[in-house]
Formats: sequence, structure tokens, C-alpha cells
Amino acid sequence: MNVDIPEGKHPIEHVWGDMVPGIGPAAANFSLAVYAHTTLGLREFEAARLRIAQINGCLFCLDWRTERDGLKVEEEFADAVAEWRTTDAFDERTRLAAEYAERYVLDHHNLDEEFWDRMTAHYSQPEIVELTMSLGSWLAFGRLNRVLGLDAMCVLPGH
Repeated sequence: MNVDIPEGKHPIEHVWGDMVPGIGPAAANFSLAVYAHTTLGLREFEAARLRIAQINGCLFCLDWRTERDGLKVEEEFADAVAEWRTTDAFDERTRLAAEYAERYVLDHHNLDEEFWDRMTAHYSQPEIVELTMSLGSWLAFGRLNRVLGLDAMCVLPGH
């Protein structure tokens, strides 16, 4: 771990809460809001989230599966996300979510008109904004956990 955690303190709660009390709780609330208030379908949500997890290398994020109404994506889903260009396991919205996540992280300067034409053919403007905010959350906070070494011991509060 790349930050010191006092004896007896929960690492994630200490870093996200105690260390920077003016920022950490707000960041945690944003991170949790992405899950609590999403309107996106589970498969497209998880395709985008997992693609960012794969790029970030966050161990916790790679293992996490979002659950909605007792449902999670199938075990093979993460492998399909890694192969989003060629998998036959995705509909167009799910494929676009994985593509957008990858390009958001690695190639955001080249999100061209052709890409946006495809996105707007399958997603409403509010859905695009929601997905973009979710991508930002996952990129920032998954990378924070990975860089600080929290990802190997990270457990979300309440889980």
C-alpha cells in the first residue's frame, strides 16, 4: 500500500473519509450515486465499468459485479468485454458502452463525428451524459484505488 493506514482503521474508509474529510466523502457519495441512480441497463453499465477496470487494472473493480434486483452479468461477461470488438455476446448498446469506455480512457481526443453518430443512434442525450459521468467516476476512483494500493484490500462500505 502506498499510504499509511493507522492500526485498526479500515483502509478504504480511512483514505476516502478520514484523510481528506472535505473531499473524500463527496467523492465516495459521487461514486456510490453512479450505482444507486443509474438508468442504464445492467449489461451496458457493466460493459463500460469492466472495460475501465481492465484498463485501470484495479483488482477490486475487476472482481466486483454490480447486482440489480438479484441479477448480475454472467461469469464470462468480463472476457466478452475484453473482446468487445468481436464478441457475439453483446447488442449494439453494450458494445458501444465498452467502446466508449475504452476510448474515453485511452483516446478521448479522437471521439469523432462517426462515433457520436453511432452513440446518438442508440443512446439518448441524458443517457450519454450519465454514461460519461459514470466513466469519469470509474476512471478516477478505480485508478485512485490502484495507484494508492487500496485495490487489493478494498471493500465498499456496506458490502
